Parts: sequence; structure tokens; C-alpha cells
Amino acid sequence: MLYGRLDVRRRETADLLARVLRDETTGTPQAVSERDAAAAMYSEQLATLSAVEEGLCFGRLDVEPEALTGDADPETPGFDQETVYIGRLGLLDEDHDYEPLLIDWRAPVARPYYTATAANPDGIRRRRHLRTRSRRVLAADDEILDLAEAAAAAASGTQRGGLTGEATLLAALTAGRTGRMGDIVATIQSEQDRIIRSGVNGVLVVEGGPGTGKTAVALHRAAYLLYTHRRQLAKRGVLVVGPNPTFLRYIEQVLPSLGETSVLLQTVGELYPGLAAHGQEPAVQAARKGDLDMAKVLAAAVRDRQELPRRTVRLVVDNEPVEIDRDLVAQARTRARRTRRPHNDAKRTFVREAIDLLARREHDRISRQGSHPDVADSDRRLLDRGDLADIRASMRENDDLLAALDELWPTLTPPQLLIDLYTDTKRITAATRGWSDAQRALLRREKPPQHPLDDTWWTPADAVLLDEAAELLGEDDTAERERQERKREADEAYAAGVLEILAMEEDWDPELLRPTDVVDASVLADRSRESSYASAAERAADDRTWTFGHVIVDEAQELSPMAWRVLMRRCPSRSMTLVGDVAQTGARDGASSWHGVLSPYVAARWRRESLTVNYRTPAEIADVAADVLAVIDPSQTPPDSVRESGVPPRALATDEAGLAHQVATTARAAVDDVVDAEGNGRVAVLAPGARVEPLRERLTADGLLVAGGPDDERGGEDLEVAVVLSTVADAKGLEFDAVVLVDPEGMIGESPRGLNDLYVALTRATRSLDVVHPGGLPPVLRRLAGAHPG
Repeated sequence: MLYGRLDVRRRETADLLARVLRDETTGTPQAVSERDAAAAMYSEQLATLSAVEEGLCFGRLDVEPEALTGDADPETPGFDQETVYIGRLGLLDEDHDYEPLLIDWRAPVARPYYTATAANPDGIRRRRHLRTRSRRVLAADDEILDLAEAAAAAASGTQRGGLTGEATLLAALTAGRTGRMGDIVATIQSEQDRIIRSGVNGVLVVEGGPGTGKTAVALHRAAYLLYTHRRQLAKRGVLVVGPNPTFLRYIEQVLPSLGETSVLLQTVGELYPGLAAHGQEPAVQAARKGDLDMAKVLAAAVRDRQELPRRTVRLVVDNEPVEIDRDLVAQARTRARRTRRPHNDAKRTFVREAIDLLARREHDRISRQGSHPDVADSDRRLLDRGDLADIRASMRENDDLLAALDELWPTLTPPQLLIDLYTDTKRITAATRGWSDAQRALLRREKPPQHPLDDTWWTPADAVLLDEAAELLGEDDTAERERQERKREADEAYAAGVLEILAMEEDWDPELLRPTDVVDASVLADRSRESSYASAAERAADDRTWTFGHVIVDEAQELSPMAWRVLMRRCPSRSMTLVGDVAQTGARDGASSWHGVLSPYVAARWRRESLTVNYRTPAEIADVAADVLAVIDPSQTPPDSVRESGVPPRALATDEAGLAHQVATTARAAVDDVVDAEGNGRVAVLAPGARVEPLRERLTADGLLVAGGPDDERGGEDLEVAVVLSTVADAKGLEFDAVVLVDPEGMIGESPRGLNDLYVALTRATRSLDVVHPGGLPPVLRRLAGAHPG
């Protein structure tokens, strides 16, 4: 019945969309805009209805009779049915007085599904967890919350204590990975639910160790906030920032499966519109660019482009000599800078002031010449009538004069500013006073890109600087406005021609209205222009100045100070959810404390929530990782693992000559162990950056890796293959059934935060961990020292 109702809603929505798209709306631009808005709304609804097909209904609540209220308080659970079904979205039975068939998991009435316990049943007698595939029920697990019935069930062995929906949760945790993150909507635990349903205002920091479900909580929070605060957030949208393209590929299906299709997912390298920066650079370079000092450097680089002439520029305007000297330009520059407008906006003031000074100078020169006793009376009268405004107008139309002023105060784009800075040693020196030569060398690039927005030339750290440069430069929309005006005039001219042809129709019935009686050329041109059904997320992706209703940052500890500066501009309301763990910080310029990150922007006005249960990592592996955490930060308590795998982690010793062979052999064995007949199960080989390419050659030759990369524009690793080879940085936020960790000593020595990287690598596995090491193990892995060699 539920799927039948879903199918009906899909057909109805598809019919409404088709009807809107067929609408021959004419008249005002407002009517066209309303049609486009309706089309966008129905398109989004149709996408949502299609995305929730899998696992549509995942739970049921049996309500105690005394809990039936018939009138639920919107802020607290209330029931008007003895049986309530919980699912991904709400469905009503339109044939029976719109009786609820399915309750959206985000509705207040659904909350007891996640929070009710035998001690506090919240009006619930029984909770049922449903496991489905397509439209088929695979299993049903009951939890009895009535204390008397629960005692009887426990005595009979049909119910265990502990986690909410334990059987369903453990089935999800032990299932083979598919290369895509699944939602946890059917298995949300009480501490997670509290955070997901937290208020929308202010900055919320969600801290938790590896495997505690930080990412899942963040994404479900996005879905919850959009459901609960739809009016507040729908227009501005929600931005989710992830650490790398691989991570975004991993999570991109979660929100659509929860009924939300308009959230914008981006990496830091995509924050500048039109760019998906994935160029590589050493960590020390990225850290230099991520330092807040770069804001001052870019401001100095902009000021450096507002030049004074080294020598007087001499021109001829209307057959009269004109001199642009240093003093005149300095006066115009000072007045332009005093406006405190961005560079490209202030240029208008600079040009206006320079021309005004030149015109006044020319006016005074002519006036003095006209008062000379040798000048004829007739010439004197002409000179006396000289008009300052005419002189200004003449100068504004002189191409040579405008070109000379443009060289002194050029119109700049953010890519142009940074390319010129990076490729010119003199410009770097001028913008970085007080820096050492070694620091300046970190900005130097030998060759400019072939295209201003070449994704492979720019790095994620550069994308942040491009945004900062755009703030300093401002938008020069003169050319775009002129282009739009030319297009509008062309469209109206074409429309006028069409109407003229229609008006010439000789057999037109005089009793009927002619086209020109009901529509003019401008209206017809507006009607014929391409319509846009873009969602808020799609519009935001193309608009650098867009501000979001809410921003979620995953692996937030990795962001540089300059990246935080950009994100705070994107969210002036400071409605944000930041999830991360400072013990996992791998970036040289990443966070060491949340106070250090947030105090410049919100002082102490932020709140913290903690996740304390490790759902991903088996206890055997978690114990090894805990030893590393104790060295990183002895004050931190590792999260408690909910299960054991029965498979202890192994250390496999080898030498340099046999390293690649040992890794390939271990990865092959892991594939045989974890990948099932349906292709579920994933193995990760995590290695220091210097070892990735040699290992890629060997694993590809052995048939464990597929040649080539992902075919989407974002890049990143393809997680839908059985074996993934990656650095730790690209594995942030991901999980795999088995992990082969290569050269832990090399991983530690690769960066100043090498122990943090090792901690991340150790906690990616859901089943097994093998550590392949040439030479000895680092002391921090002493638990593995007694393991049998491979």
C-alpha cells in the first residue's frame, strides 16, 4: 500500500510538471517567472520521490492506548493511531480522510523511534525495525519497551539489551561496503538523534573519535533542518563542505535517499565558482597560503597594481597636449582609495578624478592663454566660452587617455591577480614585505596556466585565495551588462520582426484580436528566452556572493585559517554545524583547538556536542589506535567500540625489495576474504604519498587496480571498485571492510602531524587491518610487535 501511494504521488507530480512545461504562458515576465518556479518545485519533488524508493519504510511503533492523544503537540510526540509506520518521507491516504500512512522520520511524532527505552518508553509499547531490499521485507526485529513484556522476552532469549535496534544496527555495521556511504536513518542512536535535532541557530561543534558517525550525523542534520526550517533555509540553501573529491563521491547519495536533493556539496577547492581545483603542492606551501597573513599579502598585491607613473605620460587630446604626471595620479589615487571600495569599483572614481584634474588643468591653461594681450578679441571670446564639462566629455572619449589610465589602475580578475603575483618575483617581493626569501619562494610559480581556471594548475589553497582576491577586487560587471543589453536589444528586434510578419497576414479575421493587440516585442522576447529551473543549490554554485542559510563542514579540523575566512563570508548568520576531531588533524595549518578556529568570528558563542560510541572500528583494531591517541593527546578518551570482529590486526614485516609483492599479496587475500558474490566489500591500501605511484603500478599489473580514474569532473578515487589505493589525506571520512596499511614509519615521517595521519589510517577498517612494514615497527604500534610476519 505504501509503495502504491508513492507511485501515485510520482505520477501525479510528473503530470503536474508536464502540464507546467506545456503551459503557453504569455503576458508579463512575472507570469513566466511563476511558471519557472512551479517547474522547479515539481522537478525537485519528483527527484525526491524517486530517491526514497529504497528503504521507504524502515520502522513501526506500537503505541500504548493511554498514549493516544488525537491532537499531537508539534513540539512533543503525540499519537492518534495505535500503529505508526516510520519512513523516509510522509505519505497520506487520500482515500481515507488523509490518514497518515507513513510518518517522516524527522517529524516530532517519530522521535520515540530513536529515543524510547524500557525505562522511558515515551508511550511506545513495541518498536519494530524493518530491513528491506527494493520492495521486499528481509527481516523484522522487535524491541519490547513494556517492562513486564521486556523481562519475559529477555528470559526467553528473544531480546537483548543495549543499543537501539541492535540487530538492525549490527547487520548494517557488518554488511559489505559498496563504495558509497549509506544513510543511518533506520539505526540512529539516542546520542546521535539529540545532535541531529539540535536547534538551527549558532555554531554547533560535533566532536567525536573515528567511527562515531560524525559524517552521518551531519548529513542527517542537514535533512532534519531542511524539513523543520524549510521556510528559513529553502531559499538560501544548505552548503556541505567535505575534505576532498573522493569523500564527496562517497556521500553524494545520502541526502537524496533522505528526501533532500537541493543541498550543495563542495570541497574547499570548489568554493570559487567555475573551479574544481585539484592541483598538488607540498604541505608547507599549502600551509603558507592558508595563513591569515595572506589576506594582507593580497591586499598589498592589489595596492601594488594601483601604480604611479615613473615618468610623465604625454598625450595629444583634441590636438592639445595633455600630461599625466606623478602628482596628478597620486591625487586621483588617494581620492579613489578613500572610497574604501573594491579595486575595480574604485577604478571608476580614479578615472573620474584623474580626468577632472586633467580637464581643470587644461581649462586653466586655456583661460590663462586667452587672457594674454597678444590674443585676438575673437579668439578671446571663444576661449572665454570654454566649457569645463565639454573638456571632460572630450577626454572621456579619448581612447589613448583611457588606455594610459588603465595601465595605471587596471581592471583585474582574481585569477589574473594571482597568476601575475605568482609568476613575477618583483610583485611577490612588493606584496610580502617582512617575509624571508624562503617564504617568498613558496608562492613562486614558473609558468602561468593555459587557461585562467585550469583545475590542475590551481590548488585547493589557491581557490580560497581567489575568493579573497574577489572580495578585494570587486565585480567588474560592465562588460556583462553591456552584453546583456545587446542581447536584449537583439531579442526584441527579432520579436518585433515576427510580430510585423504576423501583422501583414492578409486573411486575418477583423473580428479577432491580432497578436500585436495583446503582446508587444519586449514581452514576446521575454517569453521566448530560455527558462531556468535551477534550484537554490545550483544557483549558489555559480554565485560567489551567495550566502547560505546553514553551512555544514565535515573534517572541519582540516581547514586553514583562510578557508574559515571564506566560509564565514558564506554564512553571515553563523548558522553552522562543524564536525571533526582535532586528534585526526593532518593538515599542517589545520586546527589544534576549536576555540582557536572560532574565537575570531563568534568569540565564545558556540556550543559543543560529543559522540562517544565507535560503531565502525572493531575493538581489536580500536585498541591499537588507542595507543596512538594516547601519544597524540593523553587527555582524550577513545570512543567505546560496540563490537568485536574476532580478527586481530596483523603486522607483516618485509624489506624494500619485497614491499610491493607483500602489499599485493595481502590485498589479494583481503579481497578474497571481504568481497562477496554480489560485489559488496571494499579493501583500501593506504600508503605514504611517495609510495603511492610505485604501488599503483604493481597493483595494476596484478589486476587489483583498474587502470584510469573516475569519469566525473570532480576526480578523486573510484570507491566502487574492490581495491582502492590512497593516501591518508584522501581517505579522510571514508571506511572500508579491510585496510592494508603500508609503511607506518614513512607515514609518521611524511608530515609534522604524521601520528595523526597514522591514527586516521588505523581507524578506517570495519573488519580487518594488516600493517605491512619495511624495517621495524614504530614504537607506538607495540601491540602489533608480536604478530606473525607475512
